[in-house]
Amino acid sequence: MDIAAALKAFVRTVERGSVTAAARDLSVSQPAVTKHLRNLERHVGARLLERSSRMVRPTVQGKALYEASRSALATIDAALEGVRHEMGAIEGPLRVHAPSCIGVRHLHPIALAFQERYPDVTIDLVLENRAVDLVHEGFDLALRYGRPEGQELIVRRLGLVRRILVAAPVFIERSGPVETPARLSEVDVVTTPTLLSPRDLLPLRRGTESVDVPVRPIMRTNAAETIVATLLSGRAAGPVQQLLVSDELATGRLVRILPDYEVKPTEAFWTFPSVRFMRPVVRAFTDFAIPALRAVEGVDAGDMRSGVA
Repeated sequence: MDIAAALKAFVRTVERGSVTAAARDLSVSQPAVTKHLRNLERHVGARLLERSSRMVRPTVQGKALYEASRSALATIDAALEGVRHEMGAIEGPLRVHAPSCIGVRHLHPIALAFQERYPDVTIDLVLENRAVDLVHEGFDLALRYGRPEGQELIVRRLGLVRRILVAAPVFIERSGPVETPARLSEVDVVTTPTLLSPRDLLPLRRGTESVDVPVRPIMRTNAAETIVATLLSGRAAGPVQQLLVSDELATGRLVRILPDYEVKPTEAFWTFPSVRFMRPVVRAFTDFAIPALRAVEGVDAGDMRSGVA
């Protein structure tokens, strides 16, 4: 029995809660993972996993083996990859999670550029608007909006993601100029539900001044690309992450309205599971991606002191 392969299959199964997911992460067949698990249980003489139709969970003995094995395996992998790194090789799998808004427009091309430099790196880039458990879902790192809480993570602050008010020229021609917050209350708006209060108040800031503006949303959506498409159609004005519309602003397809005002920005963080030794490929991607993301128009680097959650 290959004890290292069996332990890797076991640890991955515990973290993913599924033999199928573990097999996918390890790029092996499901029967191969099942065989590793069966051989490992036979080797230690104990049942390590409880299986149901929906979930695979460790037994008491399985939990003890998992806690003893996961850090050791990560350290061994990091040591092996560290030797390859010293020989000039950055390689291996990299699993990254990010919100779809910044991911599609900015992190994806950064990942492609990283692979051009390091062609032996395989990247799983998962873009979706939800919080993930980095350890149990098998991510090496994640880009998050808002400081993570409730998990043992290493956190590096990326910066503030700015939100500005924009509209298409055709919208302004039809609806007239929007030069005051009161005027914003009179026009159609598209926005995300999270920005509005239950009474459809949009919080705006101008320097140290804050004002809640009642607005008339014709559409609320959590899809950033849908907001941008609605703005470009000229159907509505609204707040949007500046990093999503920098090209459209440069070409004049969208223009800023109320340029002295902005919606409260969101803090963005780069996060890593603290239970893992940071592999060279993770460190290399971090060093490559963070400066590129901080250079994106609409990301305000500000105070870059990093913290630990």
